[in-house]
Amino acid sequence: MDKYLTMRYVPAENEPDSSSMPKTEEFAKWGGPDQGVRRGRGRPPHDEMCREPRYRFGAVSFFVLIHLGVVAIWWTRPTPALLAWLAATYAIRMFGVTAGYHRYFGHRSYKLGRVAQFAMAFLAQSSAQKGALWWAAHHRQHHRESDRERDVHSPMRQGVWWAHVGWVLSNEFDEYDPRSVSEFMRFPELVWLDRHHWVPTVAFGASIALIGGWPAFLWGYVVSTVLLYHCTFAINSLAHLWGTRRFDTPDESRNNWWLALLTLGEGWHNNHHHSPGSCRQGDRWWELDITYLVLKALSWVGIARDLRPFRKAAQAPSIARLAL
Repeated sequence: MDKYLTMRYVPAENEPDSSSMPKTEEFAKWGGPDQGVRRGRGRPPHDEMCREPRYRFGAVSFFVLIHLGVVAIWWTRPTPALLAWLAATYAIRMFGVTAGYHRYFGHRSYKLGRVAQFAMAFLAQSSAQKGALWWAAHHRQHHRESDRERDVHSPMRQGVWWAHVGWVLSNEFDEYDPRSVSEFMRFPELVWLDRHHWVPTVAFGASIALIGGWPAFLWGYVVSTVLLYHCTFAINSLAHLWGTRRFDTPDESRNNWWLALLTLGEGWHNNHHHSPGSCRQGDRWWELDITYLVLKALSWVGIARDLRPFRKAAQAPSIARLAL
């Protein structure tokens, strides 16, 4: 599959320009940059793309087992202390997903030093959503091809199940073109962490078990991780189906207040697709974006720097409407 992912990287707004990357024979074979590959018109035949089984046991087993583990809450009922474990481990790791995977590695919407960069990748990967570079590479393709044929997780094209979780479990996207995240490939610690993406989540879960025992592990890791999965994945699926549209973007992205609350600001998805390079996704004063507020606070102490503002120039006409 990896040879079909060697496409020319077209950066999103405010992302580094990688246009000088060399073409490969496979890339030229399926159309090259002037033959409409970005819009899927040079796509290889479906039977060639799916020679291998779509799902492998290794990729699915952890996902299934951790969901089955949630059943254990029947015998370990919640207490205020356990609910505190759940809330804390969910919030800190959701911040890793939104500030790390998405806004930093996916869009470079702010800057970090090298140590803080590694710490952010480690925190993001404690959510068990694969490597930071893998995540960013596929997310950048999503923005290049949003709700078109080559979008890796469009509910409009492949259905809600595929957009929500099917593509993550599928082996079709195990690989990625490292040129898509070339600016991070020069950091060997990030490459190692991306390759061994299971290390942070195992370390996180083991630490909770050692500190709080089985009940804390169940609520602070198992239940917390399952909630993290589905709230994160809901942005890929539900945020392209239900909500309001302020900006006339060429996709079906939508703003959803409830998803914004659950994901610390990611639910302002139509705003984000209008201004993907922005560190802030809540455009209006009442659009709560907790991730941005935390990053803003980190900028006051010099950890985060150069937070990119929301794009205001040349706005599309407002088309706010409720999706039925």
